[in-house]
Amino acid sequence: MKDTLKKIKVVAMDVDGVLTDGRIIVDSNGTETKNFDVQDGFGIVFLKKCGLKTAVISARESGVVAYRAKDLKIDKVYVGVYPKLGAYESVLNEFKVCDEEVCFIGDDVADLGIMRRCGVAVAVANAVFEVKQIADYVTVRRGGQGAVREAVELILQAQGHWGPQLYEN
Repeated sequence: MKDTLKKIKVVAMDVDGVLTDGRIIVDSNGTETKNFDVQDGFGIVFLKKCGLKTAVISARESGVVAYRAKDLKIDKVYVGVYPKLGAYESVLNEFKVCDEEVCFIGDDVADLGIMRRCGVAVAVANAVFEVKQIADYVTVRRGGQGAVREAVELILQAQGHWGPQLYEN
């Protein structure tokens, strides 16, 4: 798997259940909140510091997602897209990469189309059975609880980027 991870140039991911714990909290005014993990956010910062591109592809439209993506300087944000393969094709075209150069992190059946095509398919620990079944790697951590960071560390370790030179500077 290390050789496959060395080829990764883009890390794309779902949001609900991957970058979040999957809960969508809506108050009586219709204001939506989600729980994101700070370590996942730092993982995305590390990817960008190493020159990798990032994207989120979510079936749900959400202002919270747009805000968090802007905060993390995620390169491409696709929300309210289903099926997701069209957005995935846009990622390939925008970054001029092929399937083998993309890692996708998902958790539910809406992610299967991308996961069947990308170079490295990662399922978070709380993913549904069908997603875990086709994944190249299943995280120990759950979505919204450091699963993205776990995947990021694997990629950056394989590429020789992980270490004090990355996170102490």
